[in-house]
Amino acid sequence: MEAETEIESSSLSSTANSIKAFIAGGFGGVCAVLVGYPFDLTKTRLQTAAPGTYKGALDVVKKILARDGLKGMYRGMVPPLLGVTPSFAISFWAYDLGKKLVYTFTPERVTPALTTTEVTAAGFFSAIPATLIIAPFERAKVVLQVQGQGAVAVALAASGSGKQYSGILDVSRGLYKEGGVRSIFRGTTATLARDAPGSAAYFAVYEVTKQALTPKGKGPGDLDLGSVLVAGGLAGVAMWNIGLPADVLKSRIQSAPPGVYTGFVDCARKTVASDGIGALWKGFVPTMIRAFPANAAVFVGVEFSRKVLDKLF
Repeated sequence: MEAETEIESSSLSSTANSIKAFIAGGFGGVCAVLVGYPFDLTKTRLQTAAPGTYKGALDVVKKILARDGLKGMYRGMVPPLLGVTPSFAISFWAYDLGKKLVYTFTPERVTPALTTTEVTAAGFFSAIPATLIIAPFERAKVVLQVQGQGAVAVALAASGSGKQYSGILDVSRGLYKEGGVRSIFRGTTATLARDAPGSAAYFAVYEVTKQALTPKGKGPGDLDLGSVLVAGGLAGVAMWNIGLPADVLKSRIQSAPPGVYTGFVDCARKTVASDGIGALWKGFVPTMIRAFPANAAVFVGVEFSRKVLDKLF
């Protein structure tokens, strides 16, 4: 009877931790979008524009402000806010699940502390379910972000796909009409190619940095705000250094008229052939500038909300 009670208590604790990870991840996602969206918009414009359209990240910002004002820097923010929030929630939940799977497959481990390799594996796993949520929102976001942009607008108009969408529902209807569910999920492979290795680095760097910054005699949960900001920011930089080439291809696939690319590999081949290998790192500057503050905000949001949730249940 006592053993059954312990198992039941352990199960309830595991469920509670999963719920906390889900909620905390969602809150972290909201923080990321609010802080990082203008940088993301700049990155996408640079990645999808024809060569010579912009001189650099500052030129993108200048032209957006001149044309649409400050609100232009937040054009298309609703899709990522709706998509990134549950995506981060699922990502952190899946990361928690990934760590549990590691424990399940290593029943004779001598210490509960996970190795860097084990954390990396859990991080890689976290991207799989998250991609299923974020991919269609990424597609809608990119379409909204590149509306009216030079050669992209001309190409879309020539293909009959050049409608100006008013928001996420409008763009979702338009994409479904264009090619059904397949059109809405275009770029899913590229999204996974970006997020799986990126998430592996993301969580690994965060955990390693947290351990390095933890004072002797204290636990990672005792880190101050500055340390969490540094660990989260470095995690974001690591993730985007690995994931940027796949992100460039994702943006091109998701913004191109139907039929331009047959898939991820075809897009990579055509991009390198037309623009050179350097094209895979387009948008590097705004991405790196965004990576630190946006992901620092993620983990501050996650750690803060987790502490609040720990007090509630």
